Amino acid sequence: MKNYSTTLRLLLAVLLFIPAYASAQKHSDDFNNKYNLKEMVVLSRHSIRAPLSGNGSALGNLTSHQWTEWSAAPSELTSRGGALETIMGQYFRKYLAQQGLFPENYVPTVDDVNIYANSMQRTIATAQYFTSGFMPVANLTVNHRYTPSKMDPVFNPRLTKVTPEFKNQAMKEIAAMGGKNGIRGINEKLKDNYELIAEVLDLKDSPAAKDGMTAFDNYDTQIILEPGQEPAMKGSLKDANSASDAFILQYYEEPDSVKAGFGHKLTRDQWAQIAEIKDVYGDVLFTAPTVAANVANPLLRYMYDELNSDARKFTYLVGHDSNIASVNAALGVEEYELPDAIEKKTPIGSKLVMEKWQGKDGKQYVSLNLVYQTPDQLRNISLLDLHNPPMVFPLKLKGLTPNADGLYSLDDINKRFGEAFDAYEAI
Repeated sequence: MKNYSTTLRLLLAVLLFIPAYASAQKHSDDFNNKYNLKEMVVLSRHSIRAPLSGNGSALGNLTSHQWTEWSAAPSELTSRGGALETIMGQYFRKYLAQQGLFPENYVPTVDDVNIYANSMQRTIATAQYFTSGFMPVANLTVNHRYTPSKMDPVFNPRLTKVTPEFKNQAMKEIAAMGGKNGIRGINEKLKDNYELIAEVLDLKDSPAAKDGMTAFDNYDTQIILEPGQEPAMKGSLKDANSASDAFILQYYEEPDSVKAGFGHKLTRDQWAQIAEIKDVYGDVLFTAPTVAANVANPLLRYMYDELNSDARKFTYLVGHDSNIASVNAALGVEEYELPDAIEKKTPIGSKLVMEKWQGKDGKQYVSLNLVYQTPDQLRNISLLDLHNPPMVFPLKLKGLTPNADGLYSLDDINKRFGEAFDAYEAI
């Protein structure tokens, strides 16, 4: 029966056009005979944190229910998040040992390994937990530039160039996401999502309702693009996003899914519908091509340097979902929806992984994947190894053709970085 169920799952994966290698980072003998792994550059989102604000805040006023008693202060990494990141570090250790990049219990030099986090508690802590699983006897240093918690300019998705021409182009690109109705159309597409999250919050009985907010029906979203600041917005998408973010974190953190839904028995699809609000919010603010080239530029330059360092073998950068979203957009990653995830773009703890391979043909290649834990792996704190891996989803780049093994030439990847740099200089 077990084998029969496995066959059905594989068949469904094919029927749904999910790549067969989306569930495991395993290479064939033929692949391993043709390529040797030389380097890995990882851009990670932090793992599970408490919401950015708690009960009694604007978020707390959206419901009469009490949010989960978090194991951390607002915005900080939770105990579950730390455990999950340690487990992910252990998986990367096993995978890289299998590929021959590092032996087990290796103690690297400062040239070999670079661990660099944004100077927020949740990102520094994520890096610290990851390293304890990744190289448990190496006592790796987590590099960060400021006293916690302060945003590092390399990771801060702020606008460093804002001209009237930039604003006009950015607003055109953002409006295009909503189709013929522009920015209002973005909200119209989320009508059912807004109604669902308002029902789960019991918004009509909330403190916010006394001030007139009984529904997320302000579709006239305002986009704010100011120099030196992150892109921002006003309107229902922003208001609903704060609740969406908190609900998804609560779903991962709280073992009782009914309790996580404030007494509502939500299906996995409904949780995904709630998460979609947050996904769209991130897309609107950070993935318009002109905006992405602007906010991602410092991080892109850092990643380019690391990828092209002959001495480096492993780089682990810890930032935020906005970092992964903007880097992907600036590099021209094709549109995607992640399988077996309720956050379809940048799940909690997810990692953009660039692997540099040396081919037996004398050329160098790069693979791009998103590595992430499934909702069940997150909720159950599942141990990961080569037999029970996280999800590994291959990313495709617009206008570039990979070889038969799914790899892009390093030259093409470097040119794509160069195009992103040029787009920034053109602003």
